[in-house]
Amino acid sequence: MDHLLSFLSETVPKARTVEQLTRPLLTLLHRVTGMESTYLTTIDLEHGVQRIEFARNMGEMTIPEGLVVPWEDTLCKRALDENRLYSDNVAECWGDSQAAQALGIRTYVSAPIRAQDGRVLGTVCAASASQVARSPEVEPMLLLLSALLGYSLERESLVEQLQTTNTELATLALTDALTGLYNRRAILSEVQRVLALARREGRYVLVGMVDLDGFKQVNDTYGHQSGDTFLQEVSAHLKDCLRASDVLGRTGGDEFVVVALGVQVEQAELPTAMRHAAEHLQQRLTTATIGRYALGNGDLRYAGASVGVVALLPDGLDADEAIKLADREMYRVKQQRKAAPVV
Repeated sequence: MDHLLSFLSETVPKARTVEQLTRPLLTLLHRVTGMESTYLTTIDLEHGVQRIEFARNMGEMTIPEGLVVPWEDTLCKRALDENRLYSDNVAECWGDSQAAQALGIRTYVSAPIRAQDGRVLGTVCAASASQVARSPEVEPMLLLLSALLGYSLERESLVEQLQTTNTELATLALTDALTGLYNRRAILSEVQRVLALARREGRYVLVGMVDLDGFKQVNDTYGHQSGDTFLQEVSAHLKDCLRASDVLGRTGGDEFVVVALGVQVEQAELPTAMRHAAEHLQQRLTTATIGRYALGNGDLRYAGASVGVVALLPDGLDADEAIKLADREMYRVKQQRKAAPVV
């Protein structure tokens, strides 16, 4: 036992991940059990499956890493239900296990890996296609390894959960809750990013401002819930008319900003290309907002938003100034549309 403790004292402190801990422990388990395969599994009770995460195979029988099997069919579940750590006649004990038959397992030993609250996270196992006599060291060693691996698995799971939560929080901080688009903070950052990219690649930038004329009237006539539905549908229409590389955000109650990277053209063609690109994007965005919207308590025939688009050279320009220029162009368009019916 001293040499085992010495092995653990050298191995455990160096491990920084579950894999770094598990691989040498599976080697140790092979030495103690003399079995062909030693492996660690994780168990997903919600989906009813067990997965072989790490395995060490030294004989003809192979336990493949990544193998996923139904939890109800596994030897691990049967052993856990019967509180049995060891069997050297699997066919006699659990002859109905298709997984055991497929892998050719005759001798099997396992221990559950549990979290501190008692939940089963996985198992640590050894298996062989031949009959292997039980060693008195096996069961104490299995229990020790399962305790070590339980702590490591739970720690890694908590770290993954924390990383996922942090990612979700970061996404929420940059997302408009109603439409799922970028919020004002995020769109300002995106405009700055596209401006920087345009400088590096010698391109121009298109910045558009979309203002939903008559939105207050929509809320007053159809109700705020229908107004929210209207905003969500307009958002979807705007997104559908843009390229995958274009960026769309909602900056206010009824205002949206679009930023797109212009194409590379010869210097002599640049003014004409910029003007045409701005006109084309303005037409696309305007057309996208026009149409019939099915709201909760009636249909809305919407005549379209006021859309202003400017094509800008990026040098010496920041995000705030770019958006202000697009906003000014949008108000110029709005003044031209004032005489026309909105809804």
